[in-house]
Amino acid sequence: QGQLVESGGSLVQPGGTLRLSCAASGFTLDHYAIGWFRQAPGKEREGVLCISSNNSTINYADSVKGRFTISRDNGKNSVYLQMNNLKPEDTAVYSCAASFLSTTCPGEQYWIYSYDYWGQGTQVTVSS
Repeated sequence: QGQLVESGGSLVQPGGTLRLSCAASGFTLDHYAIGWFRQAPGKEREGVLCISSNNSTINYADSVKGRFTISRDNGKNSVYLQMNNLKPEDTAVYSCAASFLSTTCPGEQYWIYSYDYWGQGTQVTVSS
């Protein structure tokens, strides 16, 4: 069985940085598009960033453009979300998901059908 596990979330002050990890087991991530998502209290889940199976990337959210970066480490079968200049509004549970052979990142209407694996999430809290 395939599984994704996120790690790296913590309490951080505004302006700080965090690096989240998404580690896969039971399958090889380099065949999958990987999306990072977040869900804040009382809000719907939103896409943050995605890296496609052919390593093209798009921003899902303008609010993180220029601050967050996604990358792969195929040797570790992991994907990372580097978050810089964090803001209180970035507070959310962050999760990753994998979509098999997606050479473009699935749009929101296709998330349920396109992503084969979802992690359970890691809490990021940005507060002074």
